[in-house]
Amino acid sequence: MAKSVHDDVLDGAHNIVKNNCTRQVVCSAEPTTYTEANATYALADVTMSSTDFTNANGDTSGRKCTVAAKSAVLIDTSGTATHVALLDVTNSKLLRVTTCTSQALTANGSNTVSIPAWKFEIADPT
Repeated sequence: MAKSVHDDVLDGAHNIVKNNCTRQVVCSAEPTTYTEANATYALADVTMSSTDFTNANGDTSGRKCTVAAKSAVLIDTSGTATHVALLDVTNSKLLRVTTCTSQALTANGSNTVSIPAWKFEIADPT
């Protein structure tokens, strides 16, 4: 018997992030909690809104959510960037974490970092 899921169901999961993410944070290690992403490992952060997320067909199947690129994000703390986290600041939730290209960031009051667009996907059932 075939398996299927409506796009609205997959988008529903993406919309949890889209409708609740208020901050994107560049981190020096993989955060496993809100506090680690928001404070312990935070190097730079930028405010997010629902307009920074776009749902569309997945690259292979299912659905994907693309996170908009952010440029000129002020570096608050020096360290080596290894991860990016999406946070729901209102409810103190760590929503999603991904890896990024490892790079040294230096805080001096004016240095910035750019976060490229990235995506996450949910595949159709097989």
